[in-house]
Formats: sequence, C-alpha cells, structure tokens
Amino acid sequence: MTRRWPVLLWWLGLAGHLVALVWYAASGLVAPPWAVVGLLVIWAVLLVVGLRLRTRRPAWMLLIPVVDVAVWVGVISAGERFLHWTA
Repeated sequence: MTRRWPVLLWWLGLAGHLVALVWYAASGLVAPPWAVVGLLVIWAVLLVVGLRLRTRRPAWMLLIPVVDVAVWVGVISAGERFLHWTA
C-alpha cells in the first residue's frame, strides 16, 4: 500500500503541471511571442524533469507545479515591470 502513495502524488503533480500549460500558452495575451515561446520551452523542460522524477523520487513531482507558478509569475511580472508588457 505504501508504494502507491508516491505514484499517486506523481500523477497529482503531473495534473498540476498540465493545468499550468493553460497559463503558459495564454501568456500571449500579455507577453510578446518570443517570451511565450521561451515560457513554453521552460514548461517542456519541467515536463522532462518531472518524467525523470517518476522513477527516482515521484513525490517530488508535487514541486513542479509550484515551480511552474513561480516561473510564470516571475516572467510576466518582470516583463510588465521592465519591458512594459500590457494586455
């Protein structure tokens, strides 16, 4: 029974990461295309990291959605502040 919890947590983290894709893809409403492409590349790299975590430390996948939010908010906020991105 205890082996199921890490796998369940991994799937939960993957679901959170997939939900973050909506915000990353919709960033085009605020950010220029080059920034959206950069965000999507970061999202894909985090997906690869998450897939590698499945065999090593599946429970750590829960951190990936947290990193998703931190990166997205940081990039969009920095773009708004320093590059004057507006909706």
